[in-house]
Amino acid sequence: MHRRTVARQGRSIAAPLLAGALLAGCTSAGASRPEAAPSPSTAPATAPPQPSPQLTEQQVNSAVERIDAYVQDAMRTTGVPGLALAVVYKDKVVHAKGFGVRQLGKPDAVTPDTVFQLASVSKPIASTVVAGAVGQKTVTWDDPVTAHDPGFTLADPWAGSHVTIADLFSHRSGLPDHAGDLLEDLGYPRDYILQHLRDQPLAPFRASYAYTNYGLTEAAVAVAKAKGVAWESLAADTLYKPLGMTSTSSLRSAYDNAANKAVPHVRDASGWQVSTTNDADPQSPAGGVSSTVQDLARWMRLQLANGGYEGRQVIDKAALSETWIPHSLSNPPSSPAGNPGQYGLGWNVSRDSGGRLRLNHSGAFELGASTTVTLLPAEQLGIVVLTNGQPTGLPEAVGEEFFDLAEAGHETVDWLGFLSKVVPAAALTGVSPTDYTKPPAGAAPAKPDAAYVGTYANGHYGPLTVTTGNGGGLVMTLGPDNRQFPLQPYAGDVFSFQTKGENAVGRSGVTFTVGPDGRAAKVTVEQLDHDGLGAFARNG
Repeated sequence: MHRRTVARQGRSIAAPLLAGALLAGCTSAGASRPEAAPSPSTAPATAPPQPSPQLTEQQVNSAVERIDAYVQDAMRTTGVPGLALAVVYKDKVVHAKGFGVRQLGKPDAVTPDTVFQLASVSKPIASTVVAGAVGQKTVTWDDPVTAHDPGFTLADPWAGSHVTIADLFSHRSGLPDHAGDLLEDLGYPRDYILQHLRDQPLAPFRASYAYTNYGLTEAAVAVAKAKGVAWESLAADTLYKPLGMTSTSSLRSAYDNAANKAVPHVRDASGWQVSTTNDADPQSPAGGVSSTVQDLARWMRLQLANGGYEGRQVIDKAALSETWIPHSLSNPPSSPAGNPGQYGLGWNVSRDSGGRLRLNHSGAFELGASTTVTLLPAEQLGIVVLTNGQPTGLPEAVGEEFFDLAEAGHETVDWLGFLSKVVPAAALTGVSPTDYTKPPAGAAPAKPDAAYVGTYANGHYGPLTVTTGNGGGLVMTLGPDNRQFPLQPYAGDVFSFQTKGENAVGRSGVTFTVGPDGRAAKVTVEQLDHDGLGAFARNG
């Protein structure tokens, strides 16, 4: 995911949408010692016993027979170019199919072997990999991250030294919503972003939930360091290779080089267009996996078999069970009878009306991918849906429709109608509150360019330079590879720029604070200031 949902971007619309938990962001001035917060459990946990199966094979087969027609209708409604799905039942792949095209304007059809970007469906895959390391006694879920990555810390050193792998995989570290994602948008590498999580203001430790791609990434990287390998190699050796997931990788280069891949698309006023997503390698454990539904069916079979696969125990059962247990309250219930949103370790965890454990995660790149996976372990049933379009609610609607058809025999909710409003709305709440395309009437003119030209420093986002462009006007430069943003006058010392990347929110503001000498002493970039880190002080 990259776009902030609710608070800002999100590399996935991944909290329990159907339970009402839409990736709520959380900010606070500082961290609190967790005197009243729960301590991590050191005893091995197992998922509670499941109810007896409530579905018959005939019900599942009927849903499989009917879901294709629903997919075709939903794709016509949304215009999403391509989709692939797979259904697993009782340790068998009972359906795998592709629909539509890999790229608009080209005839190549989507197949079950088409490689898609998974976005945040990468998270439950990452927790499966870590469960493998836990089963091998390389780490425990309750290890402090600093035991394996001593250089890591947070704004509160006490929290930084106590935060565990499980804390970061369940988004309860106190880091704010999507901390670090804006650094990725500017082109900073993984190591820089993880080191600078220490700058982020913290909410109460283990007492609050905020969806954080780079928090989870830090935990995964620490596990890889404990093993003495890169994360991408650990994922391949622990999971992809043992399961024969030959089209799955945690490296963007594998997706780029795949001959049969789904190209991302975005929708504008003129319709769907080919797009390009950001390179997700910096947060690979959280959002950088690419795969096919055929490969993901193998992974779903392993999940539903408690870590077993074709007679082999690939992932330790107890370590995997820990990922299915709620660790965080992601969204309180809206009424006394309501269901809370809960998050395990890389999974949204809930109970359905039949009391059955339900595991789910969605993924979304606003620049062109939307995915979902849902498992009902009691039924040994799961579905994965991958698309090559920006978030529209389509994959989630297909998943919910499938379970409706299996359980009720008919649609109980207009899932596409509902989710086509909920999902895009969640992704758009980061839009700037000011319409910078329309300067206010009577706006004061900007000062001469010389008042603003110079270099400004910021310990989190690095240097910002303002220069005069070749064609006139001011240009703002940010990031390690000097990304340039032309500045457009708005009102007085306020300018605007067109945001870019997964977190783009249209035009956003840049405000200069001019001193008595007629030169700007400070500049604040609105898009970077959500957590109070977007002010740059002149140093040249």
